[in-house]
Amino acid sequence: MHVHPNAHWNRRHFLGIAAGLLTASAWAKAGESDNEAKAPRAISGDSHEPDWSERLTITVGTKDADLNGADDKVLQAAVDYVARLGGGTVKILPGTYRLRNSVYLPSRIRLLGSGADSILIKEPSVTTKLRADSDWYDQEITLADSHGFKVGDGVCLRAKNPHNGGATVIKRTLVARSGDRFRLDKSLRENLWLAGTPTVQSLFPLLSGDNVNNLVIENLTLDGNRANNENLDGNYSGCIFMQDCNQVAIRRVTARNQNGDGISWQICHDVTVEDCHSHDHVGLGLHPGSGSQRAVMRNNKVENCDIGIFFCWGVRFGLAEGNTIEKCAGSGISIGHRDTDNLIRDNTVRNSGKVGVLFREEPNKAFGPHRNRVEGNRIIDSGPENGVGVDVRGETEGAAIVKNEVRETRGPSKRVGIRIGPKTRAIGLEENRIEGFAESITGQSGS
Repeated sequence: MHVHPNAHWNRRHFLGIAAGLLTASAWAKAGESDNEAKAPRAISGDSHEPDWSERLTITVGTKDADLNGADDKVLQAAVDYVARLGGGTVKILPGTYRLRNSVYLPSRIRLLGSGADSILIKEPSVTTKLRADSDWYDQEITLADSHGFKVGDGVCLRAKNPHNGGATVIKRTLVARSGDRFRLDKSLRENLWLAGTPTVQSLFPLLSGDNVNNLVIENLTLDGNRANNENLDGNYSGCIFMQDCNQVAIRRVTARNQNGDGISWQICHDVTVEDCHSHDHVGLGLHPGSGSQRAVMRNNKVENCDIGIFFCWGVRFGLAEGNTIEKCAGSGISIGHRDTDNLIRDNTVRNSGKVGVLFREEPNKAFGPHRNRVEGNRIIDSGPENGVGVDVRGETEGAAIVKNEVRETRGPSKRVGIRIGPKTRAIGLEENRIEGFAESITGQSGS
């Protein structure tokens, strides 16, 4: 059989024309329903929602609210109610709310306070030892002294791991009791043996998020009551603590007086913290935690913490911009283990106890804080007599320190403006204004 040499081309050509006609037809129909495209219908499972003019709002207050009360239970009831109906706003009316457990925030919730008039404060912590061994599969503990503990309390269990000597830290809620025996909301999943001197303490974050998304926290005051609470570090707690969350916005929140961190988020992506005031914490002011991607920290004020902004492990593509960081005991901004490709821009870092901006020394090059940019910041009066404005340590590579004002007003003493460690590579220094130091720049970056 003779086949025309263009037969295959003609078939492809025909199929192309047919596909084009079908596409044109589809676009014509889409054009007919253009208004629906701009205002889509709500479809089950579709994340693209209509822009509803009104959503569910529940008020919580000490009186004259939809739900009346002044503790964690009424706040938890409100957010759970709104979440059950698909999301919305919980409006916290003026008042002081005393918490014996964390408020666990579900997805698609906006928690909206009344500014300085809505105060969530943590009740004083209580500590005791455990009186009986508990295995990893157990869902109960026995307290040596149960005075001060109640059903519903949030607790932190700590012990020395009996197998490797490391620290075991478990957060749970007490849900039932018989005398000194308490049932937990979840099993332990760790061995708590008396040989490891286990303790239980009524410690918890004020607000918690765990594997949630599309969450907004606004216009609220959180008080950790540090004078009356034991320490729990920012890997487990804070005034706000988030774990494995996405799309979180925290705006105009005051977080204060925590015996730990102010605002901490671990393995959380696309978190925005704006216009917040985080101050007087034993730990870190803002703690973008391990593995967190694309964090935005903008126009916040951080004061009187150990470290102002602490980039933890593997924090990447983040932005710290327009923040004011003052009187932090260690460094104003600290960046280290595998924290790469972050931008630190237009911040004011003043009166840091040791270093203004610190690139931490890590065990090897693979763990270094590479390709971070420090641009247009004002770094003033850093450290003691041998303090450093910007300290680039370890095997840091590819950092850019550009157009910063690094200034010392207390006298030069032994102070250094910018110190570049001997093992660093390709550190770019451009157009920095350095004044008042014994040495403006020390060290030399390798090629």
